[in-house]
Amino acid sequence: MVDKYSTISTEIDKELFLTEDTLRFGIEAMFFAYRGFTLDPDKILEKYGYGRAHHRAVHFINRCSGTTVNNLLNILGVTKQSLNRVLRKLISDGLVRSDIGLEDKRERHLHLTEKGFDLERQLSEAQRRRMYSAYKKAGLDSVLGFRKVLECLMDDKVKAQFDDLLEQ
Repeated sequence: MVDKYSTISTEIDKELFLTEDTLRFGIEAMFFAYRGFTLDPDKILEKYGYGRAHHRAVHFINRCSGTTVNNLLNILGVTKQSLNRVLRKLISDGLVRSDIGLEDKRERHLHLTEKGFDLERQLSEAQRRRMYSAYKKAGLDSVLGFRKVLECLMDDKVKAQFDDLLEQ
């Protein structure tokens, strides 16, 4: 069966590629790609009684070890109440350690414990395998184009945060 999008990737008119069908395909493909990207980690998280918010917190605490709660709030773009709920669970379960700041006692610096590192490795490995496979199938030019599209989807503030993260 041929669907109405089947020619999009091969016969796009170079001058008219921003059609309603092409844009709808991109939107729907993003939804389904995200489902695939989160499928394996969701299965792992379910075993622990965690959700995607816990995954994001663990990922960025690992990526920015010692980050403050306020910085993590900025990275994740969530409310303080939402993050506190997630952090309380991760701390009480022994995955995250919260240290008082040396210079500013009001700051809390976050670190993964060994148990937290183990969970983060499981989650990241599942996503790395999927990304590796997709990148390998798509090829370098497609990967570079995909990266460009992702960066163009970010608004200026988020793009600046992403760039800052890449510099760390």
